[in-house]
Amino acid sequence: MKKYYGQETYVQSAGVKHDLEIDGFSIAVCKEIGIELSRHRTRSFDEMREWGDDLSTFDLVVALSPASQRKALDLTRYYALSVDYWPILDPTGLGETREAKLDAYRQARDQIRTRIIEQFGEPTETID
Repeated sequence: MKKYYGQETYVQSAGVKHDLEIDGFSIAVCKEIGIELSRHRTRSFDEMREWGDDLSTFDLVVALSPASQRKALDLTRYYALSVDYWPILDPTGLGETREAKLDAYRQARDQIRTRIIEQFGEPTETID
């Protein structure tokens, strides 16, 4: 989001679990399009709350898995915000070779990019 739309909108990445490292294949395929993930850290919805991010201040939660959709709907049932589910390919475990794995991750990356542009319009920032 920040790569495409700058700092105009506050965006926070969160998941159901926080104890996972960012997948190296995700880092590699995002780097191909100029998005740096190597310093990115996962955090859970609970950690967001602990760090001062109040879910009631958000307008939209985008869930990329059924588990995250359920958690987001549960956590936000009392708030006036939208929860969208984007059924994106889960590339983990796909592909036998390194290149096949990278292709699966590229497909997931491109699905996310397409959904972002469909939802929020053409990027306002220069894209590499």
